Amino acid sequence: MFIFRGAHPFTSNTLVNFLIPVTKSAYFLATLALVGLLMVLGFYLSDDHGKLTKQGDRYLALTKLAALVLLFSTIGSALIELANLLGASILNAFDLTTIHSYLTQTTTGRNFLFQIIVFALVCLLLAAAKKISVIYWCFGLTLFGTLAPLFSSHAASAGNHGLAIGTIVFHVGALSLWVGGLFGLVILPLGERARNITRFSSLALWSAIIVAISGALAAWSRLHFIAGWSSFYGFLIAVKIVLMVILIAIAAKQRKKIAENSELASRSRLLANELFLMGITVVIGAWLSTTAPPTSAADIRAESDPVLGITGLSAPHVPNLSRILWGYSPDGVMLGFLILITALYIKGVRVLAKRGDKWPVGRTVAFASAVAVTDFATSGGLGIYAHFAFSYHMISHMLLGMVAPIGFVLSAPITLAMRTLPIGRGEERGLRGTLISAIHSRYSKIITFPVTALIIFDGSLFALYMTPLFGSLMKSHGGHFLMNIHFLLAGYLFFYVIVGIDPNPRKIPHIVRIITLFAAMSIHAYFSIALLSTSTLVDGGFYASLHRTWNTNLLTDQHLGGAIGWAMGEIPILIALVATFIQWTRDDSKEVRRIDRAADRAEAMGEDDELAKYNKYLAKLNKYDELNREG
Repeated sequence: MFIFRGAHPFTSNTLVNFLIPVTKSAYFLATLALVGLLMVLGFYLSDDHGKLTKQGDRYLALTKLAALVLLFSTIGSALIELANLLGASILNAFDLTTIHSYLTQTTTGRNFLFQIIVFALVCLLLAAAKKISVIYWCFGLTLFGTLAPLFSSHAASAGNHGLAIGTIVFHVGALSLWVGGLFGLVILPLGERARNITRFSSLALWSAIIVAISGALAAWSRLHFIAGWSSFYGFLIAVKIVLMVILIAIAAKQRKKIAENSELASRSRLLANELFLMGITVVIGAWLSTTAPPTSAADIRAESDPVLGITGLSAPHVPNLSRILWGYSPDGVMLGFLILITALYIKGVRVLAKRGDKWPVGRTVAFASAVAVTDFATSGGLGIYAHFAFSYHMISHMLLGMVAPIGFVLSAPITLAMRTLPIGRGEERGLRGTLISAIHSRYSKIITFPVTALIIFDGSLFALYMTPLFGSLMKSHGGHFLMNIHFLLAGYLFFYVIVGIDPNPRKIPHIVRIITLFAAMSIHAYFSIALLSTSTLVDGGFYASLHRTWNTNLLTDQHLGGAIGWAMGEIPILIALVATFIQWTRDDSKEVRRIDRAADRAEAMGEDDELAKYNKYLAKLNKYDELNREG
C-alpha cells in the first residue's frame, strides 16, 4: 500500500511536470508504431489487385489499436499541456470552457485540435479499410498530422527561422519513416522479413541521409554559438548525434550482410539492435521537444524584433536589383522539398541510363529550370521581399503559379516515375501499379476535367485575395508554405491538362484546350482589374504591421501588384496557347502519316484503304436511297 504525503499526486504539479515527457514519448512511440504498421499493410505485405488480403487482418487490427492509442495520447498530451500552462493540477484542467478556449484560441491548443481531428479521421478510415488505397490515405494523413504542428514548434522562434523549421520537419519525417519502417519489418514473420528487408534498405538509406543532414543543420541553427553546446540542450543534442552515428554504422553493417547473403539470424540481431537504439533516440527527441534551446545575445536581440516575430525574417533594406538577384534566406521546408524531388528525378534518369534507355535532355533542363525558378521565388531575394510587399509577393505568385509549373509539366515526372518505379510482386500493384491506378481513378478524371482545373487555377485567386484568407496565411510560416504549394500544384494541374505530355485519364480535344486557355486569360484579366480597382487593403493589415520604411503607400503597392499579375499572367498563357497549336499541328501530321501508312499496307496487300472503303460505303448508301425513291 502506498501512502502519499502532502498533496495528492493527481493534484500535484510535480506529476504534471513528470507526465509531460512521458506523454510526449508515448505520443512519439504510438506515431512510429502506427507508421510502421501502415507500412506493413501498404508496402510489405502483398495485396490482391489493390485489396487487402486475409494475411493482413491481424496487422490491420493492430493498426486500428495503434491509431486509437495515438488519438488518446494526443488528447492526454493536450490536457497535460493545459494543466502545465495554467500551473494547475490535472483535475483542475478538466473544465470544458477552459479546454474550449485553449483548443481554439492558442497556437499550441489549435495544433492539438488539428491533430485530434486528423487522427480521429485516420481511425474512421481504418475502421472500414478494405483497399490498399485507404491505407495510403491513412499513411499520408498520419504523416501530415504529425508534421504540420512542427511549423509552430519552438524551432519557429529559433535562429535561422526558415531553416530551423525545415530541418525539424524533414528530420522528424525521415526519422518516422526509418524507425517506423524498421518496427514494421521486425514484427513480420521471418519469411516475410527476409522478403522485405531489401525493400526497406532502400528507404532506410534515403531516410538516414535526410536524418543526418537535417539533424546537423538543426543543431547548427540552434547552437550557433560555443556556449550553447555546454547547456543541457546541447548535451542532449550531442548524445543524439552519437546515437545516430552508431545507428548509421549498424545500418551500413546490416546492408553489407544483406549483400553478402548472411544468415537470417545475424540480420535479425542487427535489426533488433538498430530498433533498440532508435527507440532511445526517439525518447531523447521527445525530451528535446520539451526542452527550450539555449539563447545567445543575438537570439535575445532577435526576440525583441517584432518583424522577425511576424515573418521569421529581419526587415530587409530598400530593394534593388542586386539585393533581389543575390539575396538568399533559405525556406527550409520548400528547399528540402526541392532537393528531395531533384534527387528522385536524378535517380530516375540514372535508372534509365543504366538500363540503356535515353531520357530527353530537354525534359531534364525543363525540370532544373522549374526548380531554380521555385527556389528563387521562395528562398531567393524575391522570396525575401515577397514577405514585405504585396507587389513582390505577386511576382513570386506568378512565377510559382504560371512559370515554374510549365517547366515541371514539360519535364514529364509522371512518365519518368512510371518507367522507373518498381513493379509489384505477384498479384500486388506495387508503387507503379498504384500510380497507374491513381492516374485513371475517378478522382483524377474529376480534377483533370478542364472546367475543374480552371476553377482551381483561377477561382482560387478570388478565394485567396478577396477574402480574409490571404492575411491569415501570411501570418504564419505554415500558412505561407501552404499557399506556395497551392500555387505550384494548381498551376501544375492546369498546364498538365492543357500542354501536359504525361499520361492523362482524359483525351481532351485541342479546341477545348484553346477555349479553356482563353477563358483562363479572361478570368485572370478580370481578377487583375478587380485588384486594381480596390479601395481597401486585402492583406488584413499584415503589411501595415511590418512598418517598413520603403514603399510606404500600401494601397498603391497593392495596385502595382494587380498590374504585375495582369502582365505576368498573360505571357505564360500565350506561351501555352502557342504550344497547344503546335501540339495540334503535330497530332494532325501524325494522323495523316498513320492514314498514309495504312493506305500503303492495304495497297501492298491488294485491299482497299480506309478512304476507298468509306467511298464504297457512301456509294452503297446512295444506291439504297435511289432504290427507295424508285420503290
